[in-house]
Amino acid sequence: MKKILIVNGPNLNLLGLREPGIYGSESFENYLPQLRERFAEKAEISYYQSNVEGELIDKLQSVGFGEVDGVVLNAGAYTHTSVALGDCIRAIKVPVVEIHISNVHQREEFRHHSMISAACCGVICGFGLDSYRLGVEALTAE
Repeated sequence: MKKILIVNGPNLNLLGLREPGIYGSESFENYLPQLRERFAEKAEISYYQSNVEGELIDKLQSVGFGEVDGVVLNAGAYTHTSVALGDCIRAIKVPVVEIHISNVHQREEFRHHSMISAACCGVICGFGLDSYRLGVEALTAE
């Protein structure tokens, strides 16, 4: 069984409340049990969320050398600004899948550029909360 960590960045603690037209009306806390059930025989899924860039980096460093088999990362707005997160992903030894709930390429121009994509093993965007499922599937594929 693989150990997968889902990491959510800033403002994703407000899923279900924040801009439901873009991010949907379901909270991540309601979605996570469904995801865990779906992968019950393939993966142990843990979850971490922080609005603080340094805390996200600390978490990735703490698990990035064998504590988990992979990370599904929604870095939120830090995707577009954080050189430090990109450097961290390059430094750790586990694969990281970058995901986004919305299709960032259909949104504001500044969202079209990611500071972390080149460091990640793949990028998934635009499938709502199902983007997390697709990220876990990528990391648990045989």
